Amino acid sequence: MGRMLALVLMLAAACVQAKEHADDAGDVVTSERIGMGLAAEIAEEAIAACTRRGYAVTAVVVDRSGDPQVMMRATHAPRFTRQIATDKARAVILAGIDSGAFRANREDIRMEMNHVDGILMLDGAVAIESAGSTIGALGISGAPGGDKDTECAREALDAFFDRLQLR
Repeated sequence: MGRMLALVLMLAAACVQAKEHADDAGDVVTSERIGMGLAAEIAEEAIAACTRRGYAVTAVVVDRSGDPQVMMRATHAPRFTRQIATDKARAVILAGIDSGAFRANREDIRMEMNHVDGILMLDGAVAIESAGSTIGALGISGAPGGDKDTECAREALDAFFDRLQLR
């Protein structure tokens, strides 16, 4: 299963890069990536947004390849929320859309995709975009429902709207 996940993530990343640089004919291409500082601030704000609602959660920011950039866990968040938040965020990278939309749009393959190592098709993860490019994803786990995880994630990203749009 690990090889399957790696292949799926590589293909997804290649498709995103190909789409973003379709007009590039050069031998070397560049891609936008989220910096560690901003990733940490987003994760911290996500924890704070959920804490204000009374939820102990884990927030994970993955980069555009699906690799964890930053992981923050509230003191009382269960240990399993780390993996769940990460796997939700990786589903965003795979699908190119928020995890809840992916789940809703592809109910026909949800059970099969949930068997792919490193992917969970559950509500609670959103894309991190900058000027139209997906540069990562924020996954949250621990609130009493994926819809509440999503609310916290959106609130966190809203706090950084200007920084993500200006480059």
